[in-house]
Amino acid sequence: MDLLTRLITFFAENGYLAVFMALLVCGMGAPIPEDVTLVAGGVIAGLGYANVHVMFAVTMLGVLVGDAGMFLAGHHYGVRLLHKRPLKWVLTPKRYNAVQKQFERYGNRLLFTARFLPGMRTAVFVSAGLTHRVSFTRFLLLDGLAALISVPVWVYLGYFGANNHEWLLTWIHRGQTGLWIVLGALVVGIAIYVWRRRKRRHAAPGNVEDESA
Repeated sequence: MDLLTRLITFFAENGYLAVFMALLVCGMGAPIPEDVTLVAGGVIAGLGYANVHVMFAVTMLGVLVGDAGMFLAGHHYGVRLLHKRPLKWVLTPKRYNAVQKQFERYGNRLLFTARFLPGMRTAVFVSAGLTHRVSFTRFLLLDGLAALISVPVWVYLGYFGANNHEWLLTWIHRGQTGLWIVLGALVVGIAIYVWRRRKRRHAAPGNVEDESA
């Protein structure tokens, strides 16, 4: 029995609370794919065990609470958190240093894209809290916007594919690819916006250097 089937059975027997708690565990870095968990929540709605719109609300809440918990843990406990299990298994010194370098370079953009990076979310969110460079409000806004892209895709995919396992597995793979395409388009759009803004700033009369000086 594969992971998706096991999650569907577990969620069908235990309802919304089980889905919510599973997403909290995912947020803590547990080796449970968040996308598969979301799809399983959608599937039990498609099978009649839950309302799909309520499931979407529950999964959004579970995702955001889990992410916020990691951010706040990093914010309040600092580097001491890196030495506590199970986080020290997820956020190794090597991974932490790598995330810190990326965070210094990309800042808020990394927070947004982290939602689409399985295995890196926890490290990025804890690091964001550790840096104290991002307010909790800004973190929730960026993470929430990213979740509004990813969460409904997986939940409603599970809902519409509840009775066709093979079709569902095919579209899980396509959905993963599609999210990467959307993410790539967003990153390119942001990069173009930043480049044009810097170009206009440098072209402003007050920023033109006198070459004859």
